[in-house]
Amino acid sequence: MNNYTFINGGVTSPQGFTANGICAGVKQATSAVITKAIKANDSAVIPNGKRDLALIACDKPCAAAAIFTKNLVKSDTIYVTQKHLENGVAQAVIVNSGNANACNPDGYEKAEAMAKLAANALGIGENDVIVASTGVIGQPLPLAPIESGVNALKNILSKDGGTNAAEAIMTTDTVKKEWAVQTVIDGKTVTIGGIAKGSGMIHINMGTTLSFVTTDAAISAQMLRSALIEAADVSYNMVSVDGDTSTNDTLAILASGYAGNKEITGKNEDYYIFLEALTAAFKKVARLLASDGEGATKLLICNVSGAADEKAAKTIAKSVICSSLVKAAMFGADANCGRILCAIGYSGAQVNDIKKIDVLYKSSAGEIPVCQNGCGLAFDEEKAEKSTSSAEAYGCDLTYDYVKINGDYRT
Repeated sequence: MNNYTFINGGVTSPQGFTANGICAGVKQATSAVITKAIKANDSAVIPNGKRDLALIACDKPCAAAAIFTKNLVKSDTIYVTQKHLENGVAQAVIVNSGNANACNPDGYEKAEAMAKLAANALGIGENDVIVASTGVIGQPLPLAPIESGVNALKNILSKDGGTNAAEAIMTTDTVKKEWAVQTVIDGKTVTIGGIAKGSGMIHINMGTTLSFVTTDAAISAQMLRSALIEAADVSYNMVSVDGDTSTNDTLAILASGYAGNKEITGKNEDYYIFLEALTAAFKKVARLLASDGEGATKLLICNVSGAADEKAAKTIAKSVICSSLVKAAMFGADANCGRILCAIGYSGAQVNDIKKIDVLYKSSAGEIPVCQNGCGLAFDEEKAEKSTSSAEAYGCDLTYDYVKINGDYRT
């Protein structure tokens, strides 16, 4: 029996948090256009019609933690956020889409400036602001629309603004990704909520994923970080859309403590209840990220059982969902077991006996075995065409549209 329940909501569902997202014009608009829109009390009007600046805030300082991309080339927003979280405290998140603020000579200064703008607007310490950006790499980040946008956002922060914030962090995403889950810890109802973005440039160790999580649980920053690492390891870190790990991945969490439970300071029963709910939510997000992969038509979920150990099982599952040939076969609904076996063979995982490998395709249309004891089986091709997925690494098919989207991403 699960000790958690998914509820309608998002990043503002936990007690103490408000948020919103607006069209600030980071990508296209000039500061003059934004200033005019704000003076007209029309913060939703910009040339490209997309929200691109989000602000999340708590009414008190929170325990906070974050984990980041493993790419050696990182956005300066990550270095600023790492510095700000050295004390394990944060109170707000500011994030823009449309520009990654990565590989720029003034990137660090721009990231610090974003934090200062948010801090001044909210009347909090600059070091209590988490900063993130996503979008095109290698182009200077315009600060004027962010400055105007933050001032507008300050006045519209609300409990209903979380869904706008989810929209504001989207780039090539086709759907907003927001969620909320509740559990009971120490007799108190604890809520965890969040938003995420990601569609392309996604590979193991996150991808172009930004995810901001809030909770009203009372839990220390050290235990928050531990829970983030454990939950992400079996969710975010099991997703691959295209094999590219981004420069900007940030997964951050803030805890207000308003639920009133006894503070979690160690890996006790309460910690594992919190971790269970967090992990369930992250696995839900992992599916959303993979299913919304650029140009994707199918969600692929690979489940490996009977492996020598957990490490081998994860390595094999990742190898299968990362295979371009497997992904292309799934796009064509071709139940080619040879491509699965090939991906297992080069995965580097310990496989004691390849003659014991079975492959089964499963979907809502049913299931069909295509390989037994390492050898292909005869099967109904028409039935197999309707049965092309399974479960616990997450990917998507590789389609013509993926190439179209990324062939002219900047233009």
